[in-house]
Amino acid sequence: MAITIGENSYGKQRVRLLRVARQDGRHDLQELTIDIRFEGDFETAHTEGDNKKILPTDTMKNTVYALARQRPIETIETFCEQLTEHFLENNPQASGVHVEAAETLWARLPFGGKLHAHAFTSSGGEKHTAAVSGVRGPKIVTSGIEGLVVLKTTQSAFEDFLQDEYTTLKETRNRILSTVIRAIWSYRGGESNYGTTWQGVRQVLLETFAEHDSQSVQQTLYAMGEAVLANFAGIREIHLSLPNKHYLPVDLSPFRLDNPGQIYLPTDEPHGLIEATLRKD
Repeated sequence: MAITIGENSYGKQRVRLLRVARQDGRHDLQELTIDIRFEGDFETAHTEGDNKKILPTDTMKNTVYALARQRPIETIETFCEQLTEHFLENNPQASGVHVEAAETLWARLPFGGKLHAHAFTSSGGEKHTAAVSGVRGPKIVTSGIEGLVVLKTTQSAFEDFLQDEYTTLKETRNRILSTVIRAIWSYRGGESNYGTTWQGVRQVLLETFAEHDSQSVQQTLYAMGEAVLANFAGIREIHLSLPNKHYLPVDLSPFRLDNPGQIYLPTDEPHGLIEATLRKD
């Protein structure tokens, strides 16, 4: 019986890094989690126990810290590009290198009517994400947002949906709409100002969510993605993932009270999940 090995990869996951840029009168903070994956000619390590082509994953971790010390991290996208280029240049046995990063967002504490120079507070679960897939040629760069929680109390309906014998959900013209935005977008190439673009995409997503007269989460997702593609020429596609976080009206009739859209029960599970990718022609 002949056995062959198919696609295989290896790497280091969840390399955590806090970088403090210390300047006179001001410190800047960046907290990152990095994932690294190598693809390439590693068959003999599996079949023969020959490790001559295996760069230790501990070395990958050390490389993250060394490069972060040697140069400023302008954006996590450029840092992923630098790591990818370093690994490809120094590892001919690797046909592809994939680097992902997630940045935990910190905000300066307010103090005395201004922002403090070296004290910070976490902004919650929201993260700035990025990934670079590098081969010996063009690289694919993506940016993203995770954990961006939004909610609006009106302009959200869900009516005229398919029903069968197990349907109990009631149609509604006015409900709470809440989700946790996860967005990933890729560039046409030549993008240089990742930070400004990321801030701009985030603002467009928030503004579209707030003002869209939603007939479903699907329609709102499409409106958000469409707005991003229309406003940023350098973005070629965007993937959006929107869980439908339910807030259910509480029945107060047992207490002889009405509930004119004021009292709700927040529920985390189960929840709907709506996803789609929008692309420019």
